[in-house]
Amino acid sequence: MASIPSKKKNNPGRVGGKTPFLGQWGMFFRQFIKHPGMVGSVIPTSATVVNRMLDQVDWQKCRLFVEYGPGVGTFTHAVLDRLHPDATLLAIDLNLDFVAYLEAQSADPRLKVVHGSAADVRRFIKEAGHAHADYILSGLPFSTLPAGVGEAICAETHAALTPGGAFLVYQYSRYVLRLLNPLFGEVHDDREWRNIPPCRMFRAVREQALAKAA
Repeated sequence: MASIPSKKKNNPGRVGGKTPFLGQWGMFFRQFIKHPGMVGSVIPTSATVVNRMLDQVDWQKCRLFVEYGPGVGTFTHAVLDRLHPDATLLAIDLNLDFVAYLEAQSADPRLKVVHGSAADVRRFIKEAGHAHADYILSGLPFSTLPAGVGEAICAETHAALTPGGAFLVYQYSRYVLRLLNPLFGEVHDDREWRNIPPCRMFRAVREQALAKAA
């Protein structure tokens, strides 16, 4: 959803450098007009939200980061700028236009872009050669998804995370809390006003496995 924050000025895996903001915004706007229920906002997410969401990640320990609905790569490029050289970013999007756009913008071998539903995240993780994800990020508009889809995605996400892993969600309402609370024992709710509109930020942590009795 915003301007792309970058802690590194040059990313060798990015084709042609950064995408011009107007070109990126134009692509985002066209897809919002075509699929308003899938994109969720006409304006990309602010750099402030991107940084605050990604500052919650332990990048030294993260080996698989999954992103739902990467769109034009607002978070994707920022994740790659922070991601460990041996880690993988798995980006899942239902929109073929976004998939093609993102693949054309980056040649980074750590990035794997797949066309499909977030509800199939465990299958995509397995196909990528991993057992679980350390972090999963989503900006999918849960309040406008078809009935049952949000519940399915959250349940699959919980199962896909490694114990202690986190589901990071940015939204424009608190609707997703009703989906997160029954599944995750630890859910944090915060807000960032420096975004149009103000953004809700959630962090849901999968419980650690209980130690077996001796």
